[in-house]
Amino acid sequence: MRQLPQFAILGSGSIGTLIGAHLANAGYPVIFVGRERFQKEIELFGLSISDLKGRTFAIAPNQVRYVTDVKDTKGSDIFLVTVKSKDTEEIGDSLSKLLHSDSPNQSSIVVSFQNGIRNKEILQKHLQHMPDRVLAGMVPFNVVSKGKGQYHRGTSGNLLVENNKYGREIAKHLNAAQLGAGTNSNMNGVLWGKLLFNLNNSLNALSGIPLRQELSEKGFRMIFAEMISEGLRVLKHAGIRPARAGKLIPTLAPFVLNLPDWLFFRVASGMVKIDPEARSSMWEDLIQGRSTEIRNLNGEILDLAKTLGVEAPINATVVQLIEEAEQNPKSLNYSADELKRKIGLN
Repeated sequence: MRQLPQFAILGSGSIGTLIGAHLANAGYPVIFVGRERFQKEIELFGLSISDLKGRTFAIAPNQVRYVTDVKDTKGSDIFLVTVKSKDTEEIGDSLSKLLHSDSPNQSSIVVSFQNGIRNKEILQKHLQHMPDRVLAGMVPFNVVSKGKGQYHRGTSGNLLVENNKYGREIAKHLNAAQLGAGTNSNMNGVLWGKLLFNLNNSLNALSGIPLRQELSEKGFRMIFAEMISEGLRVLKHAGIRPARAGKLIPTLAPFVLNLPDWLFFRVASGMVKIDPEARSSMWEDLIQGRSTEIRNLNGEILDLAKTLGVEAPINATVVQLIEEAEQNPKSLNYSADELKRKIGLN
């Protein structure tokens, strides 16, 4: 009988692989599920993990169990869903076949560590017999894949999981793996708050430069502030109150972003740490020729605005630009002035 629960990482891209690697390094049995090309890469190079504090560790290829089919995770205790939001329905369907009501996995827990708002709801729809064991989670940090099995965490922050007895169990294991985790009773508010900050994923992708460099330019910060302000107005119309994620407070963000450079750097450094290598996952998707999560991030603001009969022109333009970039990634590397003209902020 296992003394530690077995984790299955469903969607072993940058975030999922880093989380799974920490768990494996702490001695937990872990099954990674992902694309065949990542499987081959890790079978050749193993895993090499680094972070902004200079901490590193490596896992040899023969110590990584990597599969390409969810059915090969049968018998796992905890399923961490880290696929792109557009793939949640497919994963939910796969899990429903694996964790059906008469399966031996009666005590399994499923956690959504994904961007977006609706993932828990989609997973619960497929797992109606275990609704209290399908949990919302939030990942605050950025991870970049550097190739050859190397994954670098470039920003700070602690993972959050829904606050019930299952969520507290998950947080305990994540903390044991030195990931840093807590629980929260208002995960819907947290996810909306995180989404507002994630609006910068698209801006960073369009800029084509690292996150810290982008946020060092007042012009980009001004655009980001307007994107968040527009999102806050839409949420206010809907009666939704976004909650803070760690030290990041959504309602204060536009004010902080518009501070003079010297004061912004001082204030922001106390909220989040960003190293020079950090970039958004959306930039990475575009560079790799993959579809992005734009419809699950800025697109959520547009969808909500449409149901309320209000306008969100800034985020609408950003969505359009990202969708154009999906067809032609060479359209990246916009300057702040170029983007302001396109968005209508000049």
